Amino acid sequence: MGPPPLYRALRAVVRALVAVFFRRVWVEGLADVPPGRGGLLVAWHPNGIVDPALMVATFPGQVVFGARHGLLRWPVLGALMRGLGTVPIYRAQDGGDPEARRAANAKSLAALADRVAAGSFAALFPEGVSHDDPHLAEVKTGAARLFFEAQAQVARDGAAAPPVIVPVGLHYDRKDAWRSDAAVAFHRPLDVRGLNSFDDPVRALTDRIEGALVDAVRPTEDWATHRLMHRAYALLRAEDDLRDGVRARRASFRERSRGFGMVWEGYHARRASHPAEVEALRRDTATYDRLLRAAGLDDADLDRAPRVASPLLAVLFVVQAVLVVLFLPPILLLGFVVNGPPFLLLNALARRLAAAQKDTATIKLLGGVVLYPLAWVVAGVLAGVGAARLHALFPALPDAPLLAGLAVFVLSAVGGALALRWGELVQETRRAVRVRRVRARRRDVVARLQNQRMDLAERFRGLADGLDLA
Repeated sequence: MGPPPLYRALRAVVRALVAVFFRRVWVEGLADVPPGRGGLLVAWHPNGIVDPALMVATFPGQVVFGARHGLLRWPVLGALMRGLGTVPIYRAQDGGDPEARRAANAKSLAALADRVAAGSFAALFPEGVSHDDPHLAEVKTGAARLFFEAQAQVARDGAAAPPVIVPVGLHYDRKDAWRSDAAVAFHRPLDVRGLNSFDDPVRALTDRIEGALVDAVRPTEDWATHRLMHRAYALLRAEDDLRDGVRARRASFRERSRGFGMVWEGYHARRASHPAEVEALRRDTATYDRLLRAAGLDDADLDRAPRVASPLLAVLFVVQAVLVVLFLPPILLLGFVVNGPPFLLLNALARRLAAAQKDTATIKLLGGVVLYPLAWVVAGVLAGVGAARLHALFPALPDAPLLAGLAVFVLSAVGGALALRWGELVQETRRAVRVRRVRARRRDVVARLQNQRMDLAERFRGLADGLDLA
């Protein structure tokens, strides 16, 4: 039996919000989630309320979350979370009587265990806090205690299928930015055999959960190392394209995530066996990365010749320009005028109110749910009032204020979407022009970077020889 109607309806709302905020969300690993049984989803927590939103939007079954109790009191968000069945969790850092907190949490864990035993999936963030670090915070024991309680209840009820623990990797391209990419990776269920042989099964399972999350997250000690691993994959990919004689292209976020994983595994394998070579390669990669970013280029740009003179591109540009000039300006203008103020306000609020980067997307997403529809309503009301006044002044005009208001409301939303896409196209065009200008004017820099990239790629391949990084 699938999720109840209310859950499906609210999940559709969450999916719509996720689709608006992100340009693309990659999902993989769902085939590894065993059907016909409940379980526990465990994930790290790098991006505030966006993390559970992604899990709700991408998981096919019902997911019940344990969340900080204070969030359930928020307007709009609290109602949405309660409708999804969220169970309150009381954290020590939030204060209150310790005994009362432990009793309340025991009740919450029992409620989550009931859902798991009934065949749903509960989701917890075992770190207990959202953060901006590229590595895990301390993993708490709540997820392990929840699993054992659900497992015991399933055994008492005589169910044939015990619950499972599924680690989830949440990955963001630019987690605080509109229209960036994200990836959700559901990993194979955790091996929970043999836990009862330990003196402290809860601690033993917590350690296994932490190890599984390390494999899912692929943490690094700092963001500099994280960026260099992405750079390593990008330069290797560009060199492979050059060697294979294919036109270099920028990798998708899913491809970059997978490539990062291979570099991460190779880095940790060779750091133990070849520490000096790894450190030298890291240092030279950092130099290459700094020069490449200073030039405003990506690895694939070093081999990508400008195509400004292409007749086909010129024809397409003229056709696009004619279409835009004839048809889109009124809707685009309305989109910019109506949606521009809430966009600027949300950015200002995020800069002012976000205590950390992890809070930025939450503020933008939740604020956008309120401010953008409010702006469309205000525009529609003003249009209706204006239409009524025009009819009073010029009786020959149609008396249709409601129709005018509805039309402006709809066009404001459509115009906002077009304006957002138009802004993306403008940024892409500006970047393409800048890359062509750099390639044309700074050929010596491009040639130097090409030689550096080739040398680094050979050294990476040499270190990777003998490793299974597929």
